[in-house]
Amino acid sequence: MSTAIEQIVSVFVALGNRRRLEDMKLQRERAVLELQGQSGVSVPIRQIENEIAVIDAGLEKLRPY
Repeated sequence: MSTAIEQIVSVFVALGNRRRLEDMKLQRERAVLELQGQSGVSVPIRQIENEIAVIDAGLEKLRPY
């Protein structure tokens, strides 16, 4: 079963919407930076990093060859 982020990324890949994927990635990278200074948030950071990996995979599919 696909996660919600995988489904969202899949739609943006199908639409060829690289900009939206880049925006999603940037938003999550900022969230990680904000959370890193706090204690007890390693699980949310891991989850966000996993989402960034899914977004990166989607961006790779849109990379021109």
